[in-house]
Amino acid sequence: MLLTDKFKYKGNELYLFANAIKWKKYFRNLLTPYLKGDVLEVGAGSGATTQVLRDPDTNTWTCLEPDNGLASQLVTALPDVELFKGTVEDLPCKRAFDVIVYIDVLEHIENDAKEIEAVVKHLRPKGFLVILSPAHQWLFSAFDQSIGHIKRYNKKTLRKAVPSTFTCQKIFYIDSFGLVTSLANKLLLRQSLPTYKQITFWDRYLIPLSRIIDPLLGFRLGKSIVGIWNKSC
Repeated sequence: MLLTDKFKYKGNELYLFANAIKWKKYFRNLLTPYLKGDVLEVGAGSGATTQVLRDPDTNTWTCLEPDNGLASQLVTALPDVELFKGTVEDLPCKRAFDVIVYIDVLEHIENDAKEIEAVVKHLRPKGFLVILSPAHQWLFSAFDQSIGHIKRYNKKTLRKAVPSTFTCQKIFYIDSFGLVTSLANKLLLRQSLPTYKQITFWDRYLIPLSRIIDPLLGFRLGKSIVGIWNKSC
């Protein structure tokens, strides 16, 4: 559970996926149109995703990270980024943002609806809430369990986590080839953590294929889900 400093992040996958640059650039390109103004990234980890995701058009980029060790790494890697060490509850009441981003974080939080309800109080009118999480509960595996995932999402369950007063701009799946590899791990390999070679192969060869196939499939299949909501008032 990724909520307070009492809960040190137990996953070891961050260091492996830090090398998945093509994957990060893929979803960055999909999210860039929404990353404007003042951005809050919740659960920013060591900052590896922040380095790829941060857009020059943003005014400010603020990271929120509850794990002391990860927060220290983030400060070292990105000294020009503002960091709040803690959870949503630790944000100053008057701090407001144009965009709030959750990248592979919400699935760690048991009461996701309560989390979102709290964080959107810091979202300005007309602002965007952007979420990327693992998709499909039927893909839940030893890997998910080992890194503290509580759930995986489909369109219905992700919508349920967001207040009904928000307007859903887009909700779709990405990484169709990754879905196949995730299913293979669940049914055959049953690994609690992929190897460096497996991550490199997926990122170097399968992500470029997913970038081609995903649009042809209408973004209906994928191992990850992306949701974008707008705060109307």
